[in-house]
Amino acid sequence: MKEITVKILDPIGLHARPASNLVSVATKFSSNIKLVSNGREANLKSIMNVMALGVKSGSEVTFKFDGTDEDAAFEAIKEVLKKENIA
Repeated sequence: MKEITVKILDPIGLHARPASNLVSVATKFSSNIKLVSNGREANLKSIMNVMALGVKSGSEVTFKFDGTDEDAAFEAIKEVLKKENIA
């Protein structure tokens, strides 16, 4: 299991566009990928789950990866976070 905790930098928070980019990348992997915010957990492969968290700018969130391709998933999600200036 791998995990990374980041601070959301986007002034609007984790809104639809960056959330859909994260979900799109997450669905390419077989590993379970969870997003944790304020003690609530969402499946990163579900846009509805991610949006329901209502992650605001400045929030700290944790991404958890568990599965056979967790290393590749970890790197891919880190790349999206950096490229999209989400965190």
